[in-house]
Amino acid sequence: MSTSDVPDVLPVLALRNTVLFPGVVLPITVGRDTSLRLVKDAFSGTRLIGVVAQRKAETENPDTDDLYSYGTVASILKLIKMPDGSRSIVIQGKRRFKINEFVETDPYFKAQVEAVNESTDVDHVEIQARIRSIKELAIQIVNLSPNLPSEAAYAIQNIESPTFLIHFIASNLQIDVSDKQELLETLPLVERADLVMRHLDKELQVLQLSEEIRSRVKT
Repeated sequence: MSTSDVPDVLPVLALRNTVLFPGVVLPITVGRDTSLRLVKDAFSGTRLIGVVAQRKAETENPDTDDLYSYGTVASILKLIKMPDGSRSIVIQGKRRFKINEFVETDPYFKAQVEAVNESTDVDHVEIQARIRSIKELAIQIVNLSPNLPSEAAYAIQNIESPTFLIHFIASNLQIDVSDKQELLETLPLVERADLVMRHLDKELQVLQLSEEIRSRVKT
């Protein structure tokens, strides 16, 4: 998605416990009245929305100050009506953006935004070395995790885009929203890769320790 494709003003959907990354497809249940109105209007129009994480998941009706200033432009791929009257949407992240200012708050948030460009001065040798390490760590985690299908390792191995691999792994990390938000806001790709590796390494250590404890208990 090029910079010119990002509208100057976007309707902003607040998410709890979730950070959307470019390229990643995400199903979301929409329950708030304001969010339902936003989704219906967007789906009948350009289908483009701005998706931003809440700072605190427990905030029921977030104000503008309760949202992070960096988010992801998303396209609504599908809108599904649920039996209880709520809606589920399937969205795909397109590119990162920064909120400059909110221009409307009723009936839902609208903000004046600017696209965040992906860094172009990438040392390909540096990034490829990190991508290889990320894949190795991620595959080890898949093999040690009882809840992850073995097909996930095959999928990870076959992702060719360094940027998408980093975003895909970041989206699936078992870390706090604030940590995922830090990943989203980290602009240099190499630094983003280093952060992902740090979190993967920590997760792998936890899994290895858990496996060791289970083996001891079984013995």
